[in-house]
Amino acid sequence: MKTRADYPKLSLPPCRLRVAERGGELCVWDSGRGRWLVLTPEEWVRRHVLSMLIDRGIPATRVAQEHPVRVYGQSQRADIVVFGPDGRPLLLVECKAPEVSIDASVLDQAFRYNAHLGARHVMLTNGLEHFLYEVTPAGEYLPLKDLPF
Repeated sequence: MKTRADYPKLSLPPCRLRVAERGGELCVWDSGRGRWLVLTPEEWVRRHVLSMLIDRGIPATRVAQEHPVRVYGQSQRADIVVFGPDGRPLLLVECKAPEVSIDASVLDQAFRYNAHLGARHVMLTNGLEHFLYEVTPAGEYLPLKDLPF
C-alpha cells in the first residue's frame, strides 16, 4: 500500500489532507462530496489544486469536481470547474498525474470540454507543470502567467 511519502512534491502550495487506509488502499477525504476517494496520483494533484483555489478565496460552494460535460454525445467529466458569482463557468481545470506529460492531447481534451462549458479561463496541470489560458470573446486561447484571481 502506498503512503503519503510515495507521492511527489508538487510545484503547488502544500495542502492539508485527511488520509486513511481503507480496504487496503490509501484514501483521502473529499469534504466537498462527503466521501473517501482512493488517493491516486491524479487525485493527489486535484487535492492540491482545490486547496490552492480555496486558499485564493474561491468559495468551496462555487467549485465542482468531476463536473459532467457532454462531448460529441458522450458523457465526460471535467476535473474541476469553478463557477463565477453569476453561476457561469469561470475556470476549467484539467488535472493529470505527475508522470503524465501535458501535451497536445491534454490541451485538446481541455479545449473540447471548454467548447461545451464556455469557461473564461483554462488550467492544465500535472502538479509539476501548469499551463494557464484566458479565452477571448473570439475564442482564442491566450497564455497567462498566473490565474487572475
